[in-house]
Amino acid sequence: MATIDDLKKTRLEKLSALDPAYPGTIKRTHSAKEALDQFSRISKSKKEVIITGRIISLRQHGGLVFSKIKDGSGEIQIMLKKDGVGEKSFKFFVDKFDIGDFIQARGFLFTTKKGEKTLEARDYKCIAKSLLPMPEKWHGLQDTEERYRKRYLDLLFNKEVKEKFVLRSEIIKRLRFFLEKEGFLEVETPILQPVYGGATAKPFKTHLNALDADLYLRISPELYLKRLLIGGFEKVYEIGKCFRNEGVDRSHNPDFTMMEFYWAYKDYKELMKFTEKMMSWMIKDLFGTLKIDYEGKKLDFKPPWPRIEYSEIFKKHTGIDLEEINKDTLKKKAQELGIDSAKGGKFEIADEIFKKVIRPKIESPVFVIHYPAEAFPLAKPLDKDPLKSASFQLITSGMEILKAFSELNDPILQRKRFEDQEKIFKEGFEEAQRMDEDFIEAMEHGMPPAAGWGMGIDRFVMLLTGSHSLRETILFPLMKGK
Repeated sequence: MATIDDLKKTRLEKLSALDPAYPGTIKRTHSAKEALDQFSRISKSKKEVIITGRIISLRQHGGLVFSKIKDGSGEIQIMLKKDGVGEKSFKFFVDKFDIGDFIQARGFLFTTKKGEKTLEARDYKCIAKSLLPMPEKWHGLQDTEERYRKRYLDLLFNKEVKEKFVLRSEIIKRLRFFLEKEGFLEVETPILQPVYGGATAKPFKTHLNALDADLYLRISPELYLKRLLIGGFEKVYEIGKCFRNEGVDRSHNPDFTMMEFYWAYKDYKELMKFTEKMMSWMIKDLFGTLKIDYEGKKLDFKPPWPRIEYSEIFKKHTGIDLEEINKDTLKKKAQELGIDSAKGGKFEIADEIFKKVIRPKIESPVFVIHYPAEAFPLAKPLDKDPLKSASFQLITSGMEILKAFSELNDPILQRKRFEDQEKIFKEGFEEAQRMDEDFIEAMEHGMPPAAGWGMGIDRFVMLLTGSHSLRETILFPLMKGK
């Protein structure tokens, strides 16, 4: 049996005969879909058609060769007749062309005896020679890791994968449309930052030689978007890459796409209603229903969604009263629940318990509200209970989909929060947020009351496409080196 190297060597030998094998100029009058959609009119008019695409199948029957050609719009069959193109040209095609090659074929549309709409090619040329063979009928690319590494082949041979990424684009398009309709301005903020912030996460560090300065890849755009509120913008949003130097699992990837928006003169309660409105509209627009299937479970996104207090759901599932328990006792409780890795302050330990014990039990969409104030150092405390934050997370199918809160706009309290974070950072909690003097100075000029909202696009797409892993929703996920 021929090896990949043998097959590549054979194709390289064919290359010189195809000169030019990679021409600089090509012609195309119709895509495959256009030719098929307009078949009746074109075939009756005897109009010449030029099709381009990749050969995905080849079969010879005596003096006939049938080939399927695939382009971005679909597939169409072409046929070469020995007495139509001439014996020399016919033999050249049979000898020199392989599955995977790109071809330009010119001819006329007709229907075969079997009723298949076909282009009878009168001439052809190679427009790109493939040197490596395609996986034969997909059998050569079933390993999940290989699919991610060779996403180009995954897309080529797996229609469902391609459709998933088209749907991802449609989801992002609708998120943008909804925010733009509400008067939001899309902006761009720095990816390289001198101080990272906006989330509890460990960053990637880099060095800018020109300034001899250490910088960090952003973990969130939050603090820069808030500076824009201070600068007079009332509704801003950003969709872009963020980076967190943390673990990789089915719901986490080191680089991911985040959408955040900030809205002056709004609070977290109004954002819950806004979230219901935006999400329910988008899901209905995409799927024609508010019920979607995820891993065998039917999720109903018809608003309103339940609101459940963080402390109540915590006590319900663990028996722990977070308002009464101290950090050391909570850590012992975490160990009793099989969680030995909990680090940081009291909330960080509680959060590990929540993620591993409570969150997996939440199926239908739920707003978990009023997280402890220390959970979100950038969130405003509740007026009636300053130990809790004016916040919520949308959780469904055991996953956090998004979080939002009324933004802290008191620079004195914000400084105190940053100082508390610095303390637990020095105690060994590497994901703690850092002091940002520049942001505090900006706040001291006056920041309007506002609410902010953030969602990982990849995880949301994972939910709406029924994907088990985040890697199924990222075109080129980070992979461990071979």
